[in-house]
Amino acid sequence: MASRGWSAMVRRLQTTRCIRGTSPLGGGNYSAAKEIGSKVYRRSFMTSLFRHGVPTTQILMPALSPTMEEGTIVKWLKKEGDNVSPGDVLCEIETDKATISMDTEEEGILAKIIVPEGSTNVKINKLIALMVEEGVDYTQVEVPIDTDESDKTEVSSDQSSSTGHSDTTVLISPAVRLLLETYQLNPGLIPATGPKGRLLKGDVLRFVVQGGKPFTKPEEAKIPTQAAPPSEKYVQSALPQPTAPPQKTKPSTQTRNTKLVSPKPSDAVGTTKYIDIPNTSMRSTIAKRLAESKATVPHTYASTNCVMNNLIELRKGLEVKVSINDFVIKAAALALRQVPDMNAIWDGKEAQLLSDVDISVAVATDSGLITPIVKTADNLKVAEISSVLKDLASRAREGKLKLHEFQGGSFTISNLGMFGITEFSAVINPPQACIMAVGGTHPVLTAVEEIQSVMTVTLSCDRRMVDDELAARWLENFKKNIENPSRLLL
Repeated sequence: MASRGWSAMVRRLQTTRCIRGTSPLGGGNYSAAKEIGSKVYRRSFMTSLFRHGVPTTQILMPALSPTMEEGTIVKWLKKEGDNVSPGDVLCEIETDKATISMDTEEEGILAKIIVPEGSTNVKINKLIALMVEEGVDYTQVEVPIDTDESDKTEVSSDQSSSTGHSDTTVLISPAVRLLLETYQLNPGLIPATGPKGRLLKGDVLRFVVQGGKPFTKPEEAKIPTQAAPPSEKYVQSALPQPTAPPQKTKPSTQTRNTKLVSPKPSDAVGTTKYIDIPNTSMRSTIAKRLAESKATVPHTYASTNCVMNNLIELRKGLEVKVSINDFVIKAAALALRQVPDMNAIWDGKEAQLLSDVDISVAVATDSGLITPIVKTADNLKVAEISSVLKDLASRAREGKLKLHEFQGGSFTISNLGMFGITEFSAVINPPQACIMAVGGTHPVLTAVEEIQSVMTVTLSCDRRMVDDELAARWLENFKKNIENPSRLLL
């Protein structure tokens, strides 16, 4: 009886140790994500019959933008054992928009980094680090055993199919725990054959003997697999391949003197060599959003030619160096103020007119295209627009823009004139109503044999909000503004 009672007590303590409980703590929010919601830390308390853990604070992957689903941890700025104070930056995270610093309002010691720097496709709310209070031995921190759903989706299909348990909590005994810690194994990857999904000692030993591979049936293990090279792959050519050499026939008089050339070995193989280039989070998001825009937004287009002679002469006499693009932003902002129905966004059901004229300007970076915003551009002078845009473009290329500097906007301008492009059309950036594509100035000979510098702009409009008459009226006002640059200096 005494022996059975002791065994029952051990099982109860063991279950208490293995099934981890969490409770939310208020007040733990990332300051970088205040505008889009607060992030709540969770504190877990673990007890064990053989070893006592320490209370920890879980640091989860935050959502640093409204469209962010996963991110990349570029660099950890704190190391394990470093003291952390409110406002300290823990790491840099690359989102679908930019690279943003993640800080915290917690105080303590960074005890364990779960997700190392350079890790890609880290889903939001995934555990990335653990913190402890000051005065606590951070080396005694135990990493939670249970794995979240995002970890399970990363496991290959053959491993997941062979796994005998699907719960997020794995029941293990102290002996099994010792084996897991000795071989540094993840219990979520080991098939459990015990009752109610319990992981047995034999399951772990079999996993170790097989070299860290899930248990496979003998007939499945005989199937050979051939791994492709890590960086270079080959794809079969679409051209038809020769199946058999042609039979010898008597040549005709027309082909008797024709010299037959055998194909080269490379031609006979019919393979093409290529290299995979990893896609960034920003480019993946751009591709997804633009595809959705073309598929769901009814685009209409309108173009006009603007004579730039007056503007070019005006720029020569200015003491401050400003670009033509700065004048374009100012002219577009004034046109939006003159035609306020164009300054709108689509909320999913109807158009919403905006009070502020915020111009998004497309800037090319190594990671992809980003659109920093010139706030209240209609109230800024051309020189102020030039100064603001230079600062935004510089920090955009360095990946140091803040959320409010590229989220939002009521109208987008994309200028390819500096690359020698004279005319093109752009895809609307939802939920905005319009985007204007600006080409470079080029000389045009008029009917009276005069040479004029002409700039072509193409307006892409969401037909649900902007009809043809409204687009034409806005372009008319923009054309007047840019061709009479003196009004832009007022």
